[in-house]
Amino acid sequence: MVVPPLASKELLCGVTWDSREVTPGCLFVALMGEKTNGHRFVSAVISAGAGAVLVMEPLPAADLMLAREMGAAVIEVPDTASALTDLAREWRGHLKGKVVAITGSTGKTTTKNLVRDVCAAGKSVVATKANQNNELGVPRTLLAADADTQVVVVEMGMRGLGQISALCDFVRPDWGLVTNAGESHIELLGSRENIARAKAELFAALPDGTGVAFVNSQDDYAAFMAETAALARRHVEEVFFNGEGLGTLEPGATPAAAVWAEDAALDEEGHPVFTLCARGFEGLPRCDEVFRVPVAMALRGFHNVCNGCAAAAVGLRLGLSLEVIAEALASSLPESGRQEVLKTREGTVVVNDAYNANPDSMRAALRTFTAMEVPGRHIAVLGDMGELGDFAETCHRGVGRAAVECDRLICVGELARFIAEGAREAGMAADQVIAVDTVGQALAVLEDDISGEDALLVKASHFMGLGRIADGLVN
Repeated sequence: MVVPPLASKELLCGVTWDSREVTPGCLFVALMGEKTNGHRFVSAVISAGAGAVLVMEPLPAADLMLAREMGAAVIEVPDTASALTDLAREWRGHLKGKVVAITGSTGKTTTKNLVRDVCAAGKSVVATKANQNNELGVPRTLLAADADTQVVVVEMGMRGLGQISALCDFVRPDWGLVTNAGESHIELLGSRENIARAKAELFAALPDGTGVAFVNSQDDYAAFMAETAALARRHVEEVFFNGEGLGTLEPGATPAAAVWAEDAALDEEGHPVFTLCARGFEGLPRCDEVFRVPVAMALRGFHNVCNGCAAAAVGLRLGLSLEVIAEALASSLPESGRQEVLKTREGTVVVNDAYNANPDSMRAALRTFTAMEVPGRHIAVLGDMGELGDFAETCHRGVGRAAVECDRLICVGELARFIAEGAREAGMAADQVIAVDTVGQALAVLEDDISGEDALLVKASHFMGLGRIADGLVN
């Protein structure tokens, strides 16, 4: 049911299911959730200027009257979430640019942002907002693009086998990039091989003959994913990236297109500096020669060398120059809660990396943090990691062993007690390790302990709310 019907000349601009984000002329999708019902906000979004509302419940007469008065369409469907996917599926057929999909166990949001910023240096780009990489955020990304947008960068998350395939069914990516196959979501998938198999669903969805797969050659499941997706048999082009040097990309061993880093190091604040190397791309003066350019990234951590190489590979495949790509990598900034560096009034450096965490990203964050040069101590505040199932204790102990280079360790949460135990087992002095249950207790410890010369790392899975520690100390 549509009340009143939209005239053919009327266009909707933007899609949201959050009543706080409504802008004039947008489509509001009323979703049914466990904690809220979007239909409760229909009158408010119509008053705010929504051009149409997508609903799955009959609206009260007052809401229908308001819609008529405001000229907003009311579209009733059996399921609003499915309808959102159907809209994206239809709109995908109108997109003329390259659709680049990105997934991986760690680094996918950061890599997505780097790809977005690199591509934006020479093309018009639309990319997934924040980490809206699920069955709602992915269609929203497609619907945010104009028909003439040159590059659409779509981040894809997953929690089980078949989920990336389901997203690819309507996204229909032209190019696909897998950052890595790590331990994230191992609770649901049971092994890294199954995780790699799930990530390979992106490669499998690329079109035969014309698709491009961006492969992380330093990942030990790279070959497995390529074989699982039958890239060679289906004549899908492989472009390799590697943050640790040329590695396995010896001449003649693989297709020529490759990007890698040489002489990678961190500066005193943890920013990667390296030489970006590339060969085998049509935009380079000679495909068979190696071309190099220095890069100094605004992001922090050795792991972002690989992420930067991945973004560079996409940019080079689009025909951008190495110099333009290097400038884009240098200016790409972290999102709030992702290695965001703050300072307290007393001068304490606070690295707020509390947006999310898994064992791989924990180890990478610790490596970056301890490489930072500070006059005082390195203090890590680490919390529980989710979705590890039977592997939770082992994974948390492993993070503890990786934290021994810190001067002090504060562990927050039930599972984080295994981080504390792992650190002590690895040789960290018992009086330098504290385990607490809550954010408030951690703040109380820190307020009595830190000085302006110290640096603090805050990291855990998002549900732990450790971002409140950074906020509490800074504000």
